[in-house]
Amino acid sequence: MQQRYKLTLEGLDCANCALKIENGLRGIEGIRSASVNFSNKTMLVESDQDKDTVIDLVGELVMKLEPGVRVLEKAGSQLEEAGNMKKELRNKWVRLVFGIIPFIIALLIKTSFPIKLTLFLASYIVIGGDVLKKAVSNISRGQVFDENFLMAIATIGAFIIGEYPEGVAVLLFYQVGELFQDMAVHRSRKSITELMDIRSDYANLKRGEEIIKLSPTEVQPGDIIVIRPGERVPLDGRIVEGQSSMDTSDLTGESVPRDVKVGDEVLGGFINNNGLLWVEVTKVFSQSTVSKILDLVENAGSKKAPTERFITRFARYYTPIVVFSALIMAVAPPLLVASESFSVWVYRALVFLVISCPCALVISIPLGFFGGIGGASRQGILVKGGNYLEAMTEIDTVVFDKTGTLTEGVFDVAEINPVPGVDKDELLYYAAIAESHSTHPIATSIVKAYDGEIDKSRIKNYMEMPGHGIAVETDEHRILAGNLALMQQEGVNCQDIDSVGTVVYIAVNGDYAGHIVVSDRIKEDSKKAIRDLKAKGVRTIAMLTGDSQEVAQKVGKELQIGEVYAQLLPHEKVAKLEMIEKNKGLKGKLVFVGDGINDAPVLARADIGIAMGGLGSDAAIEAADIVLMTDEPHKLVKTIDISRKTKKIVWQNIVLALGIKGIVLLLGAAGIATMWAAVFADVGVALIAVLNSIRAAG
Repeated sequence: MQQRYKLTLEGLDCANCALKIENGLRGIEGIRSASVNFSNKTMLVESDQDKDTVIDLVGELVMKLEPGVRVLEKAGSQLEEAGNMKKELRNKWVRLVFGIIPFIIALLIKTSFPIKLTLFLASYIVIGGDVLKKAVSNISRGQVFDENFLMAIATIGAFIIGEYPEGVAVLLFYQVGELFQDMAVHRSRKSITELMDIRSDYANLKRGEEIIKLSPTEVQPGDIIVIRPGERVPLDGRIVEGQSSMDTSDLTGESVPRDVKVGDEVLGGFINNNGLLWVEVTKVFSQSTVSKILDLVENAGSKKAPTERFITRFARYYTPIVVFSALIMAVAPPLLVASESFSVWVYRALVFLVISCPCALVISIPLGFFGGIGGASRQGILVKGGNYLEAMTEIDTVVFDKTGTLTEGVFDVAEINPVPGVDKDELLYYAAIAESHSTHPIATSIVKAYDGEIDKSRIKNYMEMPGHGIAVETDEHRILAGNLALMQQEGVNCQDIDSVGTVVYIAVNGDYAGHIVVSDRIKEDSKKAIRDLKAKGVRTIAMLTGDSQEVAQKVGKELQIGEVYAQLLPHEKVAKLEMIEKNKGLKGKLVFVGDGINDAPVLARADIGIAMGGLGSDAAIEAADIVLMTDEPHKLVKTIDISRKTKKIVWQNIVLALGIKGIVLLLGAAGIATMWAAVFADVGVALIAVLNSIRAAG
């Protein structure tokens, strides 16, 4: 049986190393798939082996490829990791300071050649000793084409041809660039971690008369926890005492507080603004909404976007091609043209080598998508992978469910129409008695509209007739409440009512008593969402619903939706979706937006399934590719904006990296670019690309 394991790669600070580990694992027997997320130092492994065996297999490969990286089952605390990073950065700064002193002395002081050479060598070893050590270690394990090998060959080559200052300078600026790059990546990781830091560290458990502070993982369903003003809700639960307002922005992106009272559900990650609350826990910590959300966001990097996969393949061939090109450049011209100097062409080849490292691409592309996913989550939009985020840039067709998606999904009594001799209150009373045992939204709305005492003990016989309605018997009456088909089946004489809304016909003791119209409200931002989707270039917008043709057409007309399909069962919705799909653009994507529960088959069938109103709904989170944590259709437009911004940033990085590298490669081959320019083309561009990627999280 296939299992998925999440591991932490402590010390993973090289994007190329992450790529090597990921590629290496795919060739190991027993490992079905592996995905390394450099952005948060995690790895997802699918295997039919047990966890200990998988950890051993992964650890063995990582030890071979990257001995400095440790494979852990769980990550250390954020505080501990931040401390380790600060210590590592401080050590790098100290090494650079001590390495640069002899370099400056050698440049400024006039002295004999042996002393100058000694100073340059001392500086070279202090600044680049770790680079040389890693290069030798990697070569011994058959890992040749990485940045350490390239820098070692380039700088040693510079010393061999007498370019001592440039040999040291290349390593110096490479290390400075790597240092700033590490700081930028650390900052990006930190910002994403802070963005996702919505778990509470503790829960106040009521045990007898005492309040005990302990880890949320130790609390069980049924336990009562206390949430004081200013505290974060640690687990999903139901309020049993107290009232307050809740800051839900970390989960939903909404700034307006939500008022809560006894009986209301609260979710882990909410912040209690004022009142003291007593909450009965309904889910263990691992199954709580906040844990599922964090797991989705953290693991989103395992589903790579097509652009990421392309860059991964590109980087695999790019570096070896450049290395062999450099080798040809170093030896071919001097051998073919007698007047050409080996030292000149070797220098040009070394410039080629310095440029060839693909770090800017390998780091910035996944970091850009991860930043976009993190930025979306801050807006209350959960994207399950970079592939879905990139696919959102190619939307051609959007198909909406109606109830709960474009409409509130909350039914209200709109009309009460009794026959002569029956007043409105009496008709509503008969309907409320008939519907009092039902949990259907229409029944609930009728009982709510009556708002009086209903003595259910008077009901002697209750029968639901699926697709028709309800029949109940009391001491005095036999009441029917349902559709026209129920009236016809029971021989009740009444006419078909043409009304926008759901018509509930009422009959008492075989005589028609009147009808009640129940209707659903269109959401406030539905119209704006449809209008803005059209402005974004969405070619086709359609609506599928199980509601009546009249209601569907009214909603479609009000929202200006071109294609409306009504009275559909779940399997018929799939058929209609496939029919709509045939008319979409060749490369366009079809999106279905539904409630994530009743529409699961359609969500699965669409190119991208988006669940609306997913807050607290396990089925929504499981079924969809993207979950909108609020009930706002306009969040779909926001998702498109985020996806397009992210893709724009990613392609800016690709063009920047390849463009500058390409220019410097040509200049280097022509003898115009020096190693200084080559260092900028490598490390400088990588740093700029990483900083640009951070914008995606904004």
